[in-house]
Amino acid sequence: MAMKSTAGNHGEFAKGRGAGGNPEGRFETLDREAVDDGWFPDAGDDPARPKTVVIEESAKSIISRNDSPDLGFSQSINPYRGCEHGCAFCYARPSHAYLGLSPGLDFETRLFAKPEAARLLREELARPGYRCEPINIGSNTDGYQPVERSRRITRSVLEVLRETCHPVTIVTKSALVERDLDLLAPMAREGLATVVLSVTTLDNGVSRRMEPRASAPQRRLEAIRRLSAAGVPVGVNVAPVIPFLTDHELEAILEAGAAAGAAWAGWSLVRLPWEVKDIFREWLERHFPLKAAHVMARLNEMRGGRDNDPRFGTRMTGEGLLTDLLRRRVEVACRRLGLARRPPTLACDRFLAPSAGGQLGLF
Repeated sequence: MAMKSTAGNHGEFAKGRGAGGNPEGRFETLDREAVDDGWFPDAGDDPARPKTVVIEESAKSIISRNDSPDLGFSQSINPYRGCEHGCAFCYARPSHAYLGLSPGLDFETRLFAKPEAARLLREELARPGYRCEPINIGSNTDGYQPVERSRRITRSVLEVLRETCHPVTIVTKSALVERDLDLLAPMAREGLATVVLSVTTLDNGVSRRMEPRASAPQRRLEAIRRLSAAGVPVGVNVAPVIPFLTDHELEAILEAGAAAGAAWAGWSLVRLPWEVKDIFREWLERHFPLKAAHVMARLNEMRGGRDNDPRFGTRMTGEGLLTDLLRRRVEVACRRLGLARRPPTLACDRFLAPSAGGQLGLF
């Protein structure tokens, strides 16, 4: 499926959004520019307040697979493409370029929903050669972004996983995950579910600019508290760490997560692949002009002189003395707070494959 963006390349600053414009993706062959033609604009065409448009996608499969040594899972499900949370640093933004859309505002405002996700999952789990391994939700888009409140696609996926006793791991920045405690709590009691809340900063002012439509930091901590109280194993992820902007909060975030009930913790350095590096630079200059040069200089130092390092083993953390210092700070804080460095292992021996007709198999 390919679509062309109708938005301008460098439109006005969009309130409540992360990206400052709609830069072309790397696969584009045409250059487009927004021009006032004198006609009345369509509803929702105000460049300062772009509306979210959701398009239904007819997906052929729903489980994505990877062999990356940097990830703790080999299978994932993305109920949506694009993410309304609007994080300017989101490493998933370049995926919109494959659709002929911009990794900028298009990524935040032109979303794709997969309404047949539950049916497709059922079919894939029923295949004779399927091997049960934990499925992650939240690897390339947040399954609990605002559109999930009405679409409920993530919940429909969880219902299938609960029915088939299939293990699931969830990573999110949204307190909406609490809605599904009626599914997650019984799954957790059987060793089938873990949740990680990503907390980037405890500063509400920074968070509003950095991740404009994600849950507020304190609301995420409250979600950790409620998940933990319900018996769901939950962790806190300080991700991404941005030098000179959020790195000084590392210990404070870990302490807040532990106090809320997190059992383990992780961290990662901000990643700036492909078009993201330019979107992030523009965002820094717009919101933190006095820190922008320092942030990028420090990232270059931790990325071998480049804005981004795509190599396995270093792409998530960087390298060098500054990376070693961050790693040591996390290790010391986790020992002091009693936080594990890895989530618990989930059970894969309880899986009950559904039949091709949708019912669970007897054997």
